[in-house]
Amino acid sequence: MGTRIAAIDFGTNTARLLVAEPRDDGFEHIHLEREIVRMGGGFTREEGLSGDAQRRGLDCLLRFAGIIGSLNVSHVRAVATSAVRDAVNGQAFVASILDKTGIELTVIDGIHEGELTLAGVLAGLDRRGEELLVFDVGGGSTEYTLARAGRAQFVRSLPMGVVRLTEGKVTPEAVSEKIGRELDLLVQEMATAHSRPTSGATLVGTAGTATTLAAIAMEMKDYDYRKVNNATISRRQIEAIYARLLPMTPEERLTIPGLEKGREDLIIAGTLIILHTMERFGFDTLKVSDYGLLEGLVVAGGIAGF
Repeated sequence: MGTRIAAIDFGTNTARLLVAEPRDDGFEHIHLEREIVRMGGGFTREEGLSGDAQRRGLDCLLRFAGIIGSLNVSHVRAVATSAVRDAVNGQAFVASILDKTGIELTVIDGIHEGELTLAGVLAGLDRRGEELLVFDVGGGSTEYTLARAGRAQFVRSLPMGVVRLTEGKVTPEAVSEKIGRELDLLVQEMATAHSRPTSGATLVGTAGTATTLAAIAMEMKDYDYRKVNNATISRRQIEAIYARLLPMTPEERLTIPGLEKGREDLIIAGTLIILHTMERFGFDTLKVSDYGLLEGLVVAGGIAGF
């Protein structure tokens, strides 16, 4: 048995655990686990993480710690992203988690998050291509990374994520307008920096919204990351899924194969981010990566901080 690494991506909506054994050509999955913790639920600027969210997060990480302890793990790389990063009580939460679970969460900024996500995506892509625009639709933020020949040329983290957009209790039209404004600014900045993707680039979406849309398109009752990873979905398919989901209640959406409980309200905002991204950058197809930040932590030996 080789060296085993445990990676934890403790996100604003989803917590994921991967135990893996590094190999010369990547890594071997030993154990993969995820749980929707909704750390951004009830988030306020004044108080930060809500008490309920902290309890959900602690329960999840206690469970993850038990799994790690049973699998002969030699090293743990655990990161927290947008919700913990932005919370006034984020550091107190991190200290509490270390005390109660033994897991040391490293809070990373959006740029580091984008770089690690790119490393993870590249580890799982069947065709890396010369130019990729990778975007990671998270619960609290969305990261955009333009990569050429496997290296990040431009990374930005935008303050729009599915939990924050949904918790605002605003209409889909208002959510759409906010996303549009953020992306217009991004497009302008990329043009100024001469970092706009070319016509030959591949658009790659990672994280829960992209993988959920692929699972819905495949009518997948039991999620299989191996089938989702590297799947391609068209803008027309995504528009059809959106039109189908929009008039439904969150409860009704759970009858759709591929839609996981805990995403039934968030899927609308997430799908709007994806559609706006495809429109603004002129892409008709989306390549879906099940790999991302979590897998980036496993292969992150050369990235600063790991």
